Amino acid sequence: MKSRREFLKEAATGAALLGAQSKLGLASMLDQHAEAGKPKVVIARDAALMGKDGKPDEKRVLALLDRAIATYTGIDNPVDAWKKIVQQGGGKDKVIGLKTNGLGGRGISTHLALVLAVADRLHHAGVEMGNILVWDRNARDLEACGLTINTDRTWMRCYGSDTSGFEDQVETWGSSHARFSRILTRECTMVINLPILKDHSMAGVTFAMKNMYGVVERPQDLHAGGCNPGVADLNAFPVIREKIKLTIGDAMTSVYEGGPGFHPEHLWQPNALIVGEDRVAIDQTAWGILDRKRVEVGLPKLANAGRPPRYIATAADAAHRLGVNDPKRINVVEI
Repeated sequence: MKSRREFLKEAATGAALLGAQSKLGLASMLDQHAEAGKPKVVIARDAALMGKDGKPDEKRVLALLDRAIATYTGIDNPVDAWKKIVQQGGGKDKVIGLKTNGLGGRGISTHLALVLAVADRLHHAGVEMGNILVWDRNARDLEACGLTINTDRTWMRCYGSDTSGFEDQVETWGSSHARFSRILTRECTMVINLPILKDHSMAGVTFAMKNMYGVVERPQDLHAGGCNPGVADLNAFPVIREKIKLTIGDAMTSVYEGGPGFHPEHLWQPNALIVGEDRVAIDQTAWGILDRKRVEVGLPKLANAGRPPRYIATAADAAHRLGVNDPKRINVVEI
């Protein structure tokens, strides 16, 4: 008899297909040691995460996810922690979306092992497989993550906005206009953000907030000014504020130069997951990680290279109020 994880993997790879940002508040609500007023960002690392084939070891990724979630929530039992997360998303009978990022192509996309690990924990927490929906802009981006399209609700679903379509109405926030994916507006009660950490030739950093460019019809319209205020405006739309509950950032592999595409000469493996609810705080933390790597290899920091991610400060300003960008006010926990 096959294990749950074997079925998960087969579903993902196609071998057994069956036919107002609303905060979770988990870090402050559940962790007695959380610092009041400071958003919590957990960076969990495993230096031995990659196997001999250069791909993440699935068992180690699951163990790393468990450590990260336990540290973030203050709940040692991973299933109990995920039950709390599921409850905050409306309960196990609601549809939970996993928003990946495959824009960079194979080699610099959200790792399949992370998708499987999150789906595994959601299922252990009581979520039916048909209520887990893995999605991105289109089939190509999902396939870049090693996933296979599946619209059958008897198992974990996986398809893009090219299948669901977009809302007819154009929404406006600030200077930005967007038509949102029907996956976000109509299908998912809660979305877990699974971005991958990358350098970006225009925005400087692409991670938690910029992954939302994959939920609108014309992300190219939001790239002016180094994606500022585009990224901040997009994340301020009510549907994103309300439904993007938690970010589990994939920093197992990253590019520190030449992104967002795949550049093997600038590839490195931080072997980390970055977990939090405050996407501004997460992106501010990610900026620091990229800058430190750039300095290590002899490149200028992003600001000195002429492309600081200005959208992060914009997202934290009085108009947007999306989170905290002051490093002194972010509780970064490294494990």
